[in-house]
Amino acid sequence: MEDRAEKFVDEADKWATEIGIIGGVGSGCTIRDKTKQARIFEKLRICKEVYFIRTFLYGIPPWKNANLFIEDLKFAKVSVRVYHPKASSAGQRRGVLYLHGGIGQFGSIGMYERVCRFIARGSDSVVVCVGYRLAPEHPYPTQFWDCLTAAVHFMRTAEDYGVDPTRIIICGDSSGGTLAAAVCQALVNRTDLPKARAQILLYPFLQAVDFNLPSYQQNGSVPLLLKKRTLTLGMQYLNKDLSLMKGILEGSHVHEDLKLKFSKWLSPDNIPMEFKIRGYKPPASASYSEELHTLAKLVFETTFSPLLAEDAIVHHLPETFILTCEYDVVRDDGLLYKKRLEDNGIPVTWYHVEDGFHGVLLLIDSGYISFPCGKRAMDNVVNFIKGL
Repeated sequence: MEDRAEKFVDEADKWATEIGIIGGVGSGCTIRDKTKQARIFEKLRICKEVYFIRTFLYGIPPWKNANLFIEDLKFAKVSVRVYHPKASSAGQRRGVLYLHGGIGQFGSIGMYERVCRFIARGSDSVVVCVGYRLAPEHPYPTQFWDCLTAAVHFMRTAEDYGVDPTRIIICGDSSGGTLAAAVCQALVNRTDLPKARAQILLYPFLQAVDFNLPSYQQNGSVPLLLKKRTLTLGMQYLNKDLSLMKGILEGSHVHEDLKLKFSKWLSPDNIPMEFKIRGYKPPASASYSEELHTLAKLVFETTFSPLLAEDAIVHHLPETFILTCEYDVVRDDGLLYKKRLEDNGIPVTWYHVEDGFHGVLLLIDSGYISFPCGKRAMDNVVNFIKGL
């Protein structure tokens, strides 16, 4: 198993280098190298790490496609890109609101062009990709409010785009999955809007309580999302000092009362044994720090950790599709949310990518280099949408 995990590290570096995400084609620069460069630039005060990473992430142009009508619009002052199939339709189409990943600091409509085109073409749906404002220029939770604003606007104006307002799906990957889950939770009690038809969560980050779950222990060094980098970027997103990381990684920010409350939702006992065979050691109990709890309080908000929502909210969530990847630190977030939803009577379709890693969907339909597991995963997403 260790050899297989190391293979994914090497493959991730290989495709990122070859397609020019990092360093340019043929540069020989790996993900590890580029991350080090970003940190050096920030230490030298040349530019912030977040800006450097944005630059090399946004450099992949999409292939042209004649089957979609695409336009950039504003949904109540929030930038969106709408992908509308050109083929005629006998009735109103499904609508998919796509919330991109990037831990609130990276990602863009352009970066997710291929993903959105693939969904629109494959499912014959109108896809709306939300270009929410990014941190640090726009501090957390601006990203959540932009996504919620876009969702409300789409639901109210769906028919203007040939969309059935009762068949709108909220979709997101990685931290976009966080946002999708949080938006669906926020819409539960909105009686002035149609109910979301479904939510699609693609390898989502869903909690910041336990960073020692089996998936974090097994995949802490597997790109593209490393364990420490996950929390580093999360702290930067929340504008918190990185000195808090050590205590949070150990779990010292969680009060005993909260540990008891969250244990029924976050217990490793809720994770099937098959996901522990690659290695899992229950962590030592961490001593609680009141100061750390106060400083890190934002991580318990459901806009950041949707897995912590009360059952009264979870019970009313829509039908759900969850995608998890074996070689991904946030794999177990998806598994735990799957169980919570099912325990509350919510229908869940789950697809696990046994040979997948975090971010594998980004290269779908790229024409440069691709992973068959990413294509299989997206085919499952499209088939789920077509069944709604």
